[in-house]
Amino acid sequence: MGRTSRKRSTLANRAIVASAALILGGGGLIAVNVYASAGEGSSGSPPGRAWNAGTQMSTIDCPDVGNELPDVPDQARWEVDRELAAMDTQITDAYRQFADRKDEISRDPGLAENAVLGPLKAKRTASIDRIATAVGRNADRPGGLDGLAPCSLRADDSNDMGDQGAGQGQDDGQNNGQDGGQDGEQDNGANQGADDGQDQGQDQGQDQDQDQQGNGPEASDFVDIQSVQPNVDRPRQRRGASRGTFSTNCGRNENGKFNPDNVIVAPGVSNGAHHMHDYVGNQANDAFASDDDLANGDTSCRNQGDKSTYYWPVLRLQNGTAENDADADGGGKDQNIGEIQTPSQVTLKFVGNPTGKVTAMPRFLRIITGDAKAFTNGDANANASWSCTGFEDRQLKDKYPICPDGSQVVRSFAFQSCWDGQNTDSANHRTHVAFAQDNGRCPNGFRAIPQLVQRIVYDVPPGPGFAVDSFPEQLHKPVTDHGDFINVFDDNLMKKVVSCINGGRKCR
Repeated sequence: MGRTSRKRSTLANRAIVASAALILGGGGLIAVNVYASAGEGSSGSPPGRAWNAGTQMSTIDCPDVGNELPDVPDQARWEVDRELAAMDTQITDAYRQFADRKDEISRDPGLAENAVLGPLKAKRTASIDRIATAVGRNADRPGGLDGLAPCSLRADDSNDMGDQGAGQGQDDGQNNGQDGGQDGEQDNGANQGADDGQDQGQDQGQDQDQDQQGNGPEASDFVDIQSVQPNVDRPRQRRGASRGTFSTNCGRNENGKFNPDNVIVAPGVSNGAHHMHDYVGNQANDAFASDDDLANGDTSCRNQGDKSTYYWPVLRLQNGTAENDADADGGGKDQNIGEIQTPSQVTLKFVGNPTGKVTAMPRFLRIITGDAKAFTNGDANANASWSCTGFEDRQLKDKYPICPDGSQVVRSFAFQSCWDGQNTDSANHRTHVAFAQDNGRCPNGFRAIPQLVQRIVYDVPPGPGFAVDSFPEQLHKPVTDHGDFINVFDDNLMKKVVSCINGGRKCR
């Protein structure tokens, strides 16, 4: 089911937080993976994983400059984005130095600080100063950014889990879900309660492409869905709830539209995602697409009033077979190896709020859900769910499911459903939208909007032989899954969406 036609982009880097994995063993460094990352998220502690018995994984941990910036004036946005992209290139160059000098570094770990981290800090300091100057021309100069320049080599303090392809993984049992409020067969987005902590690692006895080994996923990232206890609770619908739904059919990316860009996070930067995205809906989406480009673009949606763009990382088979992007950016050059899988089904549904009516979302509203860097950032913003058809009352956040024969893999996203009423985006691409609170109400200052719930189904061979694309240092962990959405509904269709949801009707 691998695709044979790919759209390729020219390359540049945009990484806000980045990490380089070094394998430590016997007191010395024995291998280096080289990669750069770009994406969405806040800083935090990563859920730990170890590669082999007796080894530890370390990362170059660079503070997230973009996420720590205050509101950036529109006049300074282009210059700030340019400098953030330059910082990503600096980190990419540092990774290349690690790769080129890995033998020297294994003999002299101090070389990492003297030859790589020190110069990297100097370059980051200069870029941060230019960012502060750009903001300061149009607003108060931000303070405290200089402390974000140093990067550190950080050891993973997780317990060893045994050899790649074998071993027993223990889940931390902290699958925190989001209230989805939709009806029907999918319990996506409903409270995904803590699972039973009985995730058992599965033997991954198949050979993998050599380029993929050491970059994930590992056996402990998979669990037999039948060993997971049901953990989904439906949210209570209160009087006055908006109970309707609106579904839009935009296909399964039969067009084969792929690129490693992210126009939300890295506008104007080719390969800003460092992994390949599936696109449905708007066909004009790439790193350089303006709102006008999106408004005038073609769409794969059946209703031509929906020119929204919906995109997510592709899922690949880890079967040792190279896709035709094996030498391309976002593919093999960024450690994403294997046959890209076309979904067997994609469901895009907008649902209501369990406590009241929804209001129209503004055109060109941008929403990112999940965190593409959750393995290194921590799971505070993680929001993807994994399950199997026939078992969707059992949702996983940080494990891939092993589905029984006849069952298909399901990944789902319930997007933020509250909007600040003013902004279509924010400096960190998060603070202009929010999730509803536990009681179903939006936080103060936010209003309920139609909630996008995505459900993506794959017919893949049973077993642990698949993974989503990721930034290389994220090791293809399931917790890094994420989805992106830009609303390009025309005004009349958006009014219909709101009317259907608030009127309790099911519309398509």
